[in-house]
Amino acid sequence: MWWNINTFFDMKNNIIGRGKEKKILQEVYNSDVSEFVAVYGRRRVGKTFLIREIFDEKLIFDVAGLANAGTKEHLVNFNISLNKNNWGETFSVAKNWLEAFEQLITLVSKSPQKRKVIFFDEIPCMDSMRSGFITALEHFWNGWACAQKDIVLIVCGSASSWMINKLVNNHGGLYNRLTRTIHLKQFTLCECEQYFQSRKIDLSRYHIAECYMAMGGVPYYLSKMEKGLSIAQNIDQMFFVENAELKNEFKNLYAALFRNSTDYLQVVAALSKKMKGLSRNEIAGITKIPSGGGLTEILQNLEYCGFIRSYPSFDKKKRNVLYQLVDLFTLFYYKFIEKNEYNDKQFWSNSLDTPLRNSWAGYAFEILTLLHIKEIKQALSIAGIQ
Repeated sequence: MWWNINTFFDMKNNIIGRGKEKKILQEVYNSDVSEFVAVYGRRRVGKTFLIREIFDEKLIFDVAGLANAGTKEHLVNFNISLNKNNWGETFSVAKNWLEAFEQLITLVSKSPQKRKVIFFDEIPCMDSMRSGFITALEHFWNGWACAQKDIVLIVCGSASSWMINKLVNNHGGLYNRLTRTIHLKQFTLCECEQYFQSRKIDLSRYHIAECYMAMGGVPYYLSKMEKGLSIAQNIDQMFFVENAELKNEFKNLYAALFRNSTDYLQVVAALSKKMKGLSRNEIAGITKIPSGGGLTEILQNLEYCGFIRSYPSFDKKKRNVLYQLVDLFTLFYYKFIEKNEYNDKQFWSNSLDTPLRNSWAGYAFEILTLLHIKEIKQALSIAGIQ
């Protein structure tokens, strides 16, 4: 039975924050034309959770890409998702992506839903080498879906470089085809406080800030905080004990976000050693990455994803733009995890008031405030002042 969409969205009370994103998705669902929405953001930030919590019972088709799989495996996986439909339609495994999308058109056309929500999760994984996936996606949208009035196509991915280059900044058949783009970011301090309150974890704002300075506002990392343990004990449990769950998260994070992540890691490693940032030429000199288009793309993608920021040096000349690391989890990794010479399972608890930790805390707190300038200005009632 069709129900009021406002009531539908009001029911999603277990989503912390995300007010802007929920508003966009509500507008998309209320729209009287077909919509093509790209959702991207770092690994563990809650992209899949957001879409499934809001649209789960409204999805008429959803499929998730498989890591390190070839075209054949993806087509089989796509076929399994097609055959989970509720209308008795059975499809054989498609020979290629063009055929697979034709089958999807057949399935969607049979749906009685007023708005037909289609969800591709981890879509970058499906674009394996010479697969023809992007061509088929272009044909599906340009040749059929955009001409309908009732399609909501949502694509999601952690490989932000792929999402940006192949969809957001596409210069081919999908140029300017996205109707909405959502860059799902980490929680703010306020949203972290709401999250901990929802889990009945009682933390002072001082300790919430300390937690944020170590992990950023990544929801998955916050979900690993155990009630009853102190901040220091939790950080030890997550990063420093033997087989700590998040000890290897850093390398997995960059590998998931960026194809050929080695050069990206070289850049952030260089920036982690210079608090005020480095110029483009300094980055090229340290990393030995040629100061050409490849470095430009790396810096742009890192900035798109919120790992770094660019700002003019004091002389305001464009060629002297500085790039600064502003991802707190990356900073925490290079300061404490990469070269943990002590092999101390209680490293964080035992490092209180040490010079190493105090120097990190001062810089991390600066970054924390930098990331919350908008909120600070609102709290001080100076939001209109540049």
